[in-house]
Amino acid sequence: MVTYGGLAELAGLPRAARLVGQTLRKLPEDTRLPWHRVVNAQGRISIPEPGSQRQKSRLEAEGITLIRGKVDLEQFRWQP
Repeated sequence: MVTYGGLAELAGLPRAARLVGQTLRKLPEDTRLPWHRVVNAQGRISIPEPGSQRQKSRLEAEGITLIRGKVDLEQFRWQP
């Protein structure tokens, strides 16, 4: 898991979390990029339905559970 802000930093664009979100929204539906592993800074899915249910289903298929609508970033955050 990575946050929008964390991904922006990794790309060399600190404070560009919204740009990351806009870019992910433009991906084609059949993309092989793991877009579903990106959440907001609180660990919440921040895309509207039906995408949020699709994201949640993909995360759960990978063994990542949401507790009260949040991913435990302490446990699942990717640390390069």
